[in-house]
Amino acid sequence: MLPRVASPFQYRSIHHRVDSSSLRLYRWYYSDACQWILSLTIFLILFLAFIETPSSLTRTADVRYRSAPWQPPCGLTESIELLCLLVFVADVSVKSYLVGWAEFWKNLWLQAYLLVLVVSLLDWTVSLSLVCQEPLRVRRLLRPFFLMQNSSMMKKTLKCLRRSLPEMASVLLLLALHLCLFTMFGMLLFTGEKKDDGQAQERLTYFRNLPEALTSLLVLLTTANNPDVMIPAYSKHRAYAIFFVVFTLIGSLFLMNLLTAIIYNQFRGYLMKSLQTSLLRRRLGTWAAYQVLCSLSAEGGAAAQGVGVKAQDVLQVLHKVQLAGSHKQAIVEKLRSYGGDMMSADEFQKLFHEFDKRVIKQHPPRPEYRSPFLRSAQFLFSHRYFDYLGNLVALGNLVSICVFLVRDADVLPGDRDDFVLGILNCIFILYYLLEMLLKLFALGLRGYLVFLSNVFDGLLTIVLLVLEISTLAVYRFPHPGWKPEMLGLLSLWDMTRLVNMLIVFRFLRIIPSMKLMAVVASTILDLIKNMRAFGGILVVVYYVFAIIGISLFRGVVVAPGNSSLALDNGSAPCGSFEQLEYWPNNFDDFAAALITLWDVMVVNNWQVFLDAYRRYAGPWSKVYFVLWWLVSSVIWVNLFLALILENFLHKWDRRSHLQSLAGDPEAPYQMTVELLFRDVLEEPTEEELLAELSHHPHLRLRR
Repeated sequence: MLPRVASPFQYRSIHHRVDSSSLRLYRWYYSDACQWILSLTIFLILFLAFIETPSSLTRTADVRYRSAPWQPPCGLTESIELLCLLVFVADVSVKSYLVGWAEFWKNLWLQAYLLVLVVSLLDWTVSLSLVCQEPLRVRRLLRPFFLMQNSSMMKKTLKCLRRSLPEMASVLLLLALHLCLFTMFGMLLFTGEKKDDGQAQERLTYFRNLPEALTSLLVLLTTANNPDVMIPAYSKHRAYAIFFVVFTLIGSLFLMNLLTAIIYNQFRGYLMKSLQTSLLRRRLGTWAAYQVLCSLSAEGGAAAQGVGVKAQDVLQVLHKVQLAGSHKQAIVEKLRSYGGDMMSADEFQKLFHEFDKRVIKQHPPRPEYRSPFLRSAQFLFSHRYFDYLGNLVALGNLVSICVFLVRDADVLPGDRDDFVLGILNCIFILYYLLEMLLKLFALGLRGYLVFLSNVFDGLLTIVLLVLEISTLAVYRFPHPGWKPEMLGLLSLWDMTRLVNMLIVFRFLRIIPSMKLMAVVASTILDLIKNMRAFGGILVVVYYVFAIIGISLFRGVVVAPGNSSLALDNGSAPCGSFEQLEYWPNNFDDFAAALITLWDVMVVNNWQVFLDAYRRYAGPWSKVYFVLWWLVSSVIWVNLFLALILENFLHKWDRRSHLQSLAGDPEAPYQMTVELLFRDVLEEPTEEELLAELSHHPHLRLRR
């Protein structure tokens, strides 16, 4: 019974062993400590890529200035990795035991989990046998699997992606056909007879051969080299622009946006399906708990099976279940209202609706003052108009900083006169301190801390006050010509700059004061929380491509002068990798590989990377970067857009319809995502729940 409630509350499956020893193991496995250990282990094994050879522990990734990185001794990172793998062995063993071996052979994820562990341990053994000098570590590519298998939402997202691949493949095929046709047209079109002819210049620069022409048009599809690729021919004749305009119109505006529409169509309803599945799991768990209690009551002769359960029996079980205090208290109060009556299945289900609510913190009582003057001051300083005044002062502070930044834009930091700005900073920080003290007076300490905006303001005010006192203690009070020499760790300009950055950050306090902005901000926060699975897939994709990139391109980018391929800035063509000084964009370590992949994903100037790695590593390197472009920019970015639209439009619409309920200051609960969509979700029927329970491999209920 215990995990029957805990499982669906956390949206977990209830198809596991239900004997007493298994339930104890289940509760131990899903305890906060065990799950924290498992999450830490996943983080550690992924983080090893930054430390192990090739190490990312250098100040810069620029091959011209990078010092020799620290290389861990053989066995150090391998020992940490072995500990992580042993934790995963224990994890898969517990999961396999709880679901039962019959279910294990039906669960492809658990089988893959076991296979990945076996391969990783074998590869780890090979590493030690070769004294960590093996050319390739296969297990590094398998590490992201540990992150995926631990998230049901990531599995759902991958399933949706798999379903959308056939339709995406059809559009990608059209895109490839579009590229090939225009490549051939371009090579036939730009064949000049004279050396200085515009056609010949276009051919020699962008359509020299089939791979170059295909690359040029592929980059043009992302508009990264527009209008550069068109200029040689267009400068000789206007009509050549038609070729490039038609290509961009069909490829970028039609086919690429069609791909976005297909992905959005596949993921439309993704949020609702996920919530519907979560609702089914929760209802199934509470229904299973009800059936178990009915069976126990029938065995004890207290009641006939199916008639109901006693509230006292539920109370006894509930006291042993680990739940949030607010939810538990609300359910206990409802149970006590039944007294000794029997509860029906519907009444039992309604008890657990409390899980869908978040209790609003009750504001502590304000301090009571006897003096009429103090009571008037308390009313004044706790009024929302006092917050508006604080926002206005913060805006004035921000405007003053902007004015001085514009005025001193062309003045070196050492030549600036910070007298006026220093005085203004002192005045504004003193006001922030006064505002904090007045709010503490009006609301009391507990009442002040109950508002997150006050905590945000208070912490920044304290930090600003400490920095200002430190500045005055080291550099004395501001005066005209206030430009002392650097004393201590930070110069006067550094201290002033740090204070100004915190003041700008503090201006975010206006968000809760503007209703529309607050709704948008809260919706964005909800999106971030509910898109963690999507972020996890992004981590997996980046990790795998970074490891592959290190294996393929480590050491191919060398500093100028160390190779005939590495040109110096003076002899490098304009717009090339060397002339733009893209030297930090390499695959010599994991951290550098991640940044390089990010720069290519943004597709701004990504033709520079294609050309550079073609020269340094060979023409086959284009396959890697084009695949990364397809996975990241085409599929991942469009998937991100689809999920943003799906989540934001649904939630914005629901918030508009339920605004009065969610924003009622007298309401005792806040709207959670599940409660927000409750009226549009379908409640599973009793027949569906019983049919699902009948397939439970370990639960045997009397009929």
